[in-house]
Amino acid sequence: MNDIAAGSFFEPQVIADPFDYYRAWLPKSPVVQLSEAMFLVLSYDLCAQATGDVETFSNNFQGTLSGAMAEDGDVAAILAEGWPQVDTLLTADPPVHTRFRKLVNLAFSMKRVAAIEEDMRGVVIELIEKMAAKGEADFVRDFGIPLPVAMIASQIGMTGDDLDKVKRWSDAFVDRLGRMIPKERELECAREVVEFQHFVKAKIDERRAERTEDLLSDLVYAEVDGERPLEDAEILSIMQQLMVAGNETTTSALAGGLLQLIENPDQMAKAVAAADEGNERAIINLVEEVLRTESPTAGMWRMVLKETELGGVKIPKGAMVQLRYAAANRDPAKYPDPDRFDIERANARSHLAFGKGIHMCVGNMLSRKEMAVAYTELLTRLADFRVADGHVPSWPPNMLLRGLTTLPITFRRRA
Repeated sequence: MNDIAAGSFFEPQVIADPFDYYRAWLPKSPVVQLSEAMFLVLSYDLCAQATGDVETFSNNFQGTLSGAMAEDGDVAAILAEGWPQVDTLLTADPPVHTRFRKLVNLAFSMKRVAAIEEDMRGVVIELIEKMAAKGEADFVRDFGIPLPVAMIASQIGMTGDDLDKVKRWSDAFVDRLGRMIPKERELECAREVVEFQHFVKAKIDERRAERTEDLLSDLVYAEVDGERPLEDAEILSIMQQLMVAGNETTTSALAGGLLQLIENPDQMAKAVAAADEGNERAIINLVEEVLRTESPTAGMWRMVLKETELGGVKIPKGAMVQLRYAAANRDPAKYPDPDRFDIERANARSHLAFGKGIHMCVGNMLSRKEMAVAYTELLTRLADFRVADGHVPSWPPNMLLRGLTTLPITFRRRA
């Protein structure tokens, strides 16, 4: 294991299953230089330090987010049919980021999350009942995808007939983020991006004509003293980020967490007991431990604005640094026996799965709530979860995001 080469990080099999790489490199070099201008940050403390130093480690990496072939003429021609990508939340620094965060925080109020929760439990129970009627399921397809898709779709005025579009659009954004797709898929993704933009722009116009009770309306009408309202391209950028953050990552966490419970029967027993007792605190800690061990946003880019040093490693101005949250969340200096799944772990909530500081995921409350409601209802209604015979879980390679694409399971309905 200690012979793993630093540069092997970009090999598809390592990206798909990076934990041996982390275990090999974290003890000897918490900052790994991959090339003259690209570095990985693996330790918890150094990831946390970098997230707090936006003057050195900038979030303004829109070029990276745009995909490996954004400058390709064919791709650019398709994207030109939509709206320009603008820096709002994920790819902006203060003071630009501060303005957007204020406006988006108004939309993501506790009141809005509470209103969404009323519908959330109904969706969860409906999905469980559909699975229970069959006695088996692909958990990703039948539960992990439709739950967050339904939640985010309802907030942008989509009907049941539109739900497949949210998944298609999210996949397109994620594939572009991953930077590991051929040109044919880049072109397809660009078309999906433009389709998404035109769909949501029509919904924005509808809300400007008549306000409704959903997240998109909250964004359209958000106003903070001294701040101008959001423009169309800005709302589109924010909705794009919320769609991916509120969809793909929650799907990955839900499925990865169930697999962790299946593979750790002692923890499954504790989780079932907590759900039966209505022990909300224990379920919340289960959610945090799932987020720590699964880290669906496995890493995030930062652009280095000035020559600096991190963990004793000199990093030049203009370099790209990837903060590997998945490695930080299994740093033994922060989490004793870090690879052990322990739903009673005392400091589980300190994880970096949602980032940290001013760029902490704005939708983290909604995602946490979805997971808590989902696990509570799943564990009180179904039992004897097993991975289907012959199935070996696998993760497709993606530079930033990590999640199961399929999880066939068997189970039984509880008496």
